[in-house]
Amino acid sequence: MDKKKTIFVGVSGGVDSSVTAALLQQQGYDVVGVFIRTWQPDFIECTWRDDRRDAMRICAHLGIPFLECDLQEIYKKEVVDIFIQGYKDGITPNPDILCNKYIKFGAFYNWAMDMGADIVATGHYAQSSIDDVSKSPLMRGVDSAKDQSYFLWAVSRNHFQNILFPLGGLEKKEVRTLAEKFGLSTAQKKDSQGICMLGDIDVKTFLQHFITVNAGNVTDEQGQVVGQHDGAVLYTIGERHGFTITEKNTTREPYYIIDKNIQENILIVSHTAPSFSYASEDDFWYECYISNINQLSDWENNKNIQCQVRYHGSLYDVQIQSISDMKAVLHIKGSGLVSIGQSIVLYSGQYCLGGGILEAIQRI
Repeated sequence: MDKKKTIFVGVSGGVDSSVTAALLQQQGYDVVGVFIRTWQPDFIECTWRDDRRDAMRICAHLGIPFLECDLQEIYKKEVVDIFIQGYKDGITPNPDILCNKYIKFGAFYNWAMDMGADIVATGHYAQSSIDDVSKSPLMRGVDSAKDQSYFLWAVSRNHFQNILFPLGGLEKKEVRTLAEKFGLSTAQKKDSQGICMLGDIDVKTFLQHFITVNAGNVTDEQGQVVGQHDGAVLYTIGERHGFTITEKNTTREPYYIIDKNIQENILIVSHTAPSFSYASEDDFWYECYISNINQLSDWENNKNIQCQVRYHGSLYDVQIQSISDMKAVLHIKGSGLVSIGQSIVLYSGQYCLGGGILEAIQRI
């Protein structure tokens, strides 16, 4: 290392970010720990103070500076508000993807660079690959059960040259072992779940604090009422739980949500799951229209492209039909549940090529 580079590490008070800071310090970097303060509603049990305390303890244990970056306002605007509005509009946005794009590798990244950082690092299970500019700068983490590249597709390609993911080459169990080795107080701390950086809360419970919902009818494809739901905006295409079926069928086949009428507050269900159906034994080609695309590599010149339509979801073959003005038309061969507003993330082997937001889909 020619120059001792300064790395700002996002320390959340969890084991992953703690080990990230410790590893980078061990590698000889000038490490600064930064706790990112995000907006949290009053109705959620306050955890950020405890997390900040744990982050401060880790920094003190490692003997590195501790800073706090207050991003409450932008988090509320770019993550929470967009997330809520998406559900109001009947689509399914992903808050983790919004958070990575606008907060961790948006506002925090810019703040860190302004504060003198050379590099920004986080505890994501992904790998940055900047040695070969002809390929994507983002690769899957080696731990397939923890790989988080799916959530990073919208990050600006230009930022990756100054981003490190030290945990990308490790298994989760190795990270726990390293935490013990480094004597970190977070070694046995449970991983956080739920909405990105908001803690352990059910999505439907969260949304009901911001969206007025009323119970409504569940109908079959012929318009016959077969059950009741808690509010159409709370549900996602493809779900098979969370609503009550009053008209029982003798075959006991599950009902899948295949459509929503937000204006009439109606869920439409079917025994046959919608496009990309788990129930289907055959794969079909679908024409998918996606917007807000972010190309981490040139899609049209990549061969053997596949896509993932949900975190830890199956991979499906993709053919690029057209790309223009931040939009693309893809032909996808698959059989898994998908909903408008979800992310379609493209891969070539272990390389993540970027992705976009699904606007429309039809079988061809």
